[in-house]
Amino acid sequence: MAQDALDALRIDRSKTPRKRRSRKWWWIAAIAVLLVAAGVLAQRNRPVEVDTTRVTQAWPAQSITRLNATGYVVADTKAAVASKGAGRLEWLGVREGSAVKAGEIIARLENSDIRAQIAQAQANVEAARARQTQAEAELVDANFNLKRQQDLQARNFVSQSVVDAAVNRAHQARATVGAQAAAVRAAQAAVREAQVALDNTIIRAPFAGVVLTKQADVGDVVAPFNASADSKGAVVTMADLDTLEIEADVSETSLSKAHLDQPCEIQLDALPELRLMGHVSRIVPTVDRTKATVKFKIQFDEHDKRVLPDMSAKVAFLERPLQPDERTPRVAVAADAVVDGKVFVLNEGVVRAVPVKTGRKMADLVEVSGVKTGDVVVLKPAPTLRDGARVVEKKS
Repeated sequence: MAQDALDALRIDRSKTPRKRRSRKWWWIAAIAVLLVAAGVLAQRNRPVEVDTTRVTQAWPAQSITRLNATGYVVADTKAAVASKGAGRLEWLGVREGSAVKAGEIIARLENSDIRAQIAQAQANVEAARARQTQAEAELVDANFNLKRQQDLQARNFVSQSVVDAAVNRAHQARATVGAQAAAVRAAQAAVREAQVALDNTIIRAPFAGVVLTKQADVGDVVAPFNASADSKGAVVTMADLDTLEIEADVSETSLSKAHLDQPCEIQLDALPELRLMGHVSRIVPTVDRTKATVKFKIQFDEHDKRVLPDMSAKVAFLERPLQPDERTPRVAVAADAVVDGKVFVLNEGVVRAVPVKTGRKMADLVEVSGVKTGDVVVLKPAPTLRDGARVVEKKS
């Protein structure tokens, strides 16, 4: 009896731990499932790294461009205007940007000494002419005396020696007239020489154009060939802006893609929105050994007042002339960004699928409508990319 009571009070521990262990593993399994689900959800919501590009403006000329080259704007008619004479610059009538006509006086050197020389030479001419007049009068008197002596000899009133003396006097008078005429011409030549010296102190524009730079100021000494260390060789540099053209270097290996009279599209770095038409006017028949290039001269078919010498330019050598409807830019994007008629536009970390209509292909770009310039789109989107997905741009 006592033993049964004791057995009744004994706790069977073999079943209790087994029950607790089963409940513990159930919670562990539940937590593991939750963690996996959370991981899958986190993986799904994690931003996907993508390559991006921007919607830009493209020009139709890109699709028919055979060759691209760079160069500079130069003036075919350009000169450093200087004086043939030496002297101090007394007056300068132009500045940078001044438009001048052919033959217009633009500067003058001090020339008071040369003007005095001209006055002296002109006085010498007048003196020589006076002596010539006197000699001519003596010739008239000698001829008259000779005729009178010959008449008197015919009537045997004078001897032959008197007539011979009259003949010699007439010859001398005639020679004196010739000598005085030569003296007049010499004096006139001296006037012209002094006048040339005076003209050399007056600097004129050799052609109609625009003053580009000013090398000398009033008071500077100007000398041909920059004769001294402190002298200036040129007063101004000017150019005819109507003769502007592009000098572009073309690689020897690309010469087959360019030829005379080939149409070109010109873009200036200073005016990126401006596209001007031109054509190849000349090819310089020499090769630059150091760069292995040939110089091409591209003449402007269209002009703009904003184009200035020494501007850098890009030249596209075209297969054919552009049509009027090909002169305006088009909205375009990299062809790899368009998949199944849509692009993925990125905005604040989320992409939206935007349907687009494609047009002409321009090099590696394609014309599109439905997006605007500056939009950021996904480049080469993955097949799994969906509308509304969170993405992040890859770091370059």
